[in-house]
Amino acid sequence: MNQKPTTCSALGDGMTRRSFLLHSGAATVTIMLSGIPGMAKAAQIPAWVQTYERVRLVRLSDIKRHTPIYFEYPDLSSSCFLVQMDGEAGSGVGPGKDIVAFHNNCTHMGGPLHGTYRQEYGAVGPCPFHLTSFDIRRHGMVIAGHATESLPQVVLEVESDWVYATAMMGLIYGRVANISEEGHE
Repeated sequence: MNQKPTTCSALGDGMTRRSFLLHSGAATVTIMLSGIPGMAKAAQIPAWVQTYERVRLVRLSDIKRHTPIYFEYPDLSSSCFLVQMDGEAGSGVGPGKDIVAFHNNCTHMGGPLHGTYRQEYGAVGPCPFHLTSFDIRRHGMVIAGHATESLPQVVLEVESDWVYATAMMGLIYGRVANISEEGHE
């Protein structure tokens, strides 16, 4: 007896109950394993990092804790800020791994985040457009609001007493590439 597999019309043509259960079971196992310490790395998707010209920003000795330093990177039309936190931060540099830098525009609609650093929360925001806030201790991930992507983080390096910008982790809002033509002057 040669029977055609039963398909579920709600799942689309060609997907059988068996393949649905197989795929949903695999997804469930992946999600469950990502909650086990040490297994999360296996389930993580690597961040998109684009390397640019290495730019010297500031001396370590000139950084004042919780006082943002503003700069342009990776081009002249990209406002970013660097800040030293109270404790270790995601991709932080320096002796305490507490110095981080991010792009200054919200990832939802490009709203300006300049001047919205909140020391008590380790965050920037809320964005004046739709109130999104970002946790800069945790790679600029969204705390609340309409944005669905983390703030683009500037990859930093320390050499001697100098902090350098070397790359961007993420895509700047409104661009297909982080370097804009008008930013190259």
